[in-house]
Amino acid sequence: MDLKGSLVAIITPFKNGKVDKKSFKKLIKFHLQNKTDGIVPCGTTGESATLTYEEHEMVIDMTIQEVKGKIPVIAGTGSNSTHEAIKLTKFAQKKGADACLLICPYYNKPTQEGLYQHFKAISSECNIPLILYNIPSRTGINMKPETVARLFRDCKNIIGIKEASGSLDQMAQIMKLTSKEIILLSGDDSLTLPLLSLGGKGVISVAANIMPEEVHNMVEKFLEGDVQGAQDIHYYLYPLFKILFIETNPIPIKTALYLKGLISSDELRLPLYKMQKENLKKLKIVLKKYGLI
Repeated sequence: MDLKGSLVAIITPFKNGKVDKKSFKKLIKFHLQNKTDGIVPCGTTGESATLTYEEHEMVIDMTIQEVKGKIPVIAGTGSNSTHEAIKLTKFAQKKGADACLLICPYYNKPTQEGLYQHFKAISSECNIPLILYNIPSRTGINMKPETVARLFRDCKNIIGIKEASGSLDQMAQIMKLTSKEIILLSGDDSLTLPLLSLGGKGVISVAANIMPEEVHNMVEKFLEGDVQGAQDIHYYLYPLFKILFIETNPIPIKTALYLKGLISSDELRLPLYKMQKENLKKLKIVLKKYGLI
């Protein structure tokens, strides 16, 4: 499976405590019309940690039904419980997802061997392409390049990794250890361009929630050899990349989508909470510069 381009880490809109299905379908239509190359529901940006099991399945199923095979759907099915990750991944596979995104187990801080055995178990139980997801700032554990390479070698349906360690050195090591055969995807919008120079294929993007065509164009230009064009878009989008992490993701991006009118509520689930007033002012200034509000 040749995943590449701008894969949106789509938010999960809420209204009155429930998943806002109408707004979610509107968002998917927006992405289908604006060059998004793939949709990733139930990731970190989708507030997966506070979705009930039933909601998690519903959001994955709804995404697949609305996309109708037009672009890949990479369902977030990871968990700190191996059993639960297998159950969610099997569900996504049954419903027709194109691949699954598996976050490193969080909170319990497994060893590198524990990480290997966790992902190997999921791979053995599920017959669907799998993308690993390394984000130490969220999980409390960093999956080392050697562990990634071992999994890539031993598990034929592990095809890629979303790298959000922030370390370009680590990303380069992963590519070297896998002979540049793994699908390397950025987990940080601001590092997408340098990651592409290492042989990466794209980004699972937060910024693409609100400026999907521009993120797509940046990746496409680089992959087609127009490095200068990709650089120009990177520097154009850079202020947006940074402001969207002024507070914990997805607080700023969900607020921005509400301000733009793409969702009917900026509701978050506790313990996430609405933006501080001073940060909201800063966000609005940047969004106005892009003509988004």
